[in-house]
Amino acid sequence: MYRIGIAEDDIKIASLIKSGLEEHDYSVETFPDGITALQAFLEEEFDLIILDVMMPGMNGMEICRRLRKVNTDVPVMLLTALGTVDDKVAGLETGADDYLAKPFHFRELLARISALLRRKKSAEPKKATKLSFEDIELDLDSKTVQRSGTDIRLTAKEFVLLELFLRNTNKLLSRQYIAENAWDINFDTGTNVIDVYVNFLRNKIDKGFERKLIHTKIGMGYIMK
Repeated sequence: MYRIGIAEDDIKIASLIKSGLEEHDYSVETFPDGITALQAFLEEEFDLIILDVMMPGMNGMEICRRLRKVNTDVPVMLLTALGTVDDKVAGLETGADDYLAKPFHFRELLARISALLRRKKSAEPKKATKLSFEDIELDLDSKTVQRSGTDIRLTAKEFVLLELFLRNTNKLLSRQYIAENAWDINFDTGTNVIDVYVNFLRNKIDKGFERKLIHTKIGMGYIMK
């Protein structure tokens, strides 16, 4: 699920955009002023940022200008009632990726968001074909796993689960997160299949080794550390 941050001081507009995007499966967080928004955008990770140009505390163009000094990757869209060519050029020169004049149709906003996210995804480097942590090595091309040089045979689902852990080392993964990322979206999270497969995997990569890597956080999920 993509996470979108919106800086908009008009509470009604912010609420309408937020509810509309959430209906299309986006995770949305809104901020009512520029200073609060910039702090969040610098400290937290967002997949896309939408900035109203005219805001108290700090305007959207200044937020974008400061954000671009430390983050050149996140797509940024400016929203404003100022729709002249000069206004658009000024906004884009601050580092924004797109500029949408108010009032706008929500369908156009959705289309532009989708286009920016596709562009971002296509620009991302390909995932590494080999993952490692401590003495575990996983090869995505050959579908092989080793720990301390010893081959470990995994089923297809165990392999996917281990890949998920290796891409999120030292992070607590909830059962819901594992279900959404290692199983299809229709997976029934009410069953204990997640726990069963984690135990299968743990028995293969931890059993017989002094250091245990997969740990249970009771009531919370699992972590590889």
